[in-house]
Amino acid sequence: MIPTAQKVTSQDQPVQDHVTLDYDARFLRRKVLTTQSGAQVLVDLPQTTSLADGDRLETTDGGFIGVRAAPEPLLEITGHGLHRIAWHIGNRHTPCQIEENRLLIQRDHVIAQMLTQLGAHVHEVVEPFTPEGGAYGHGRTHGHDHGARHGPDDHIHAHDH
Repeated sequence: MIPTAQKVTSQDQPVQDHVTLDYDARFLRRKVLTTQSGAQVLVDLPQTTSLADGDRLETTDGGFIGVRAAPEPLLEITGHGLHRIAWHIGNRHTPCQIEENRLLIQRDHVIAQMLTQLGAHVHEVVEPFTPEGGAYGHGRTHGHDHGARHGPDDHIHAHDH
């Protein structure tokens, strides 16, 4: 029988193993994950949760599995006026990791072209992605998909299309 993780904690608990997941895979409720050592753990959380780099999954046998953000293909955005560029990224509900001298977003050629036209320097990189949390979820922004994750009354916003 594989261990089950039913609780997430950010407390500094010693871990027995780790899972390394990209940004999309860190948004889950129920899934079997394979740890760094090759063991399996069933994650069975009460609700869909956004796991952060450094979180711990507490297993029913009293153990802790550490969560690590996996390197993934991103766009690094630099240049003058990053505050203005960040506004355009946020206006499109694009998850964004905000640092002092750069922004990181998931690769998207349409957004990259828009940012270049705004004067940004855009470069492809492969790094762990830990974007800012959003207003509509626990640590998550959302795209314009509005699919299964959102009900019709979850939020209201307007778009300037």
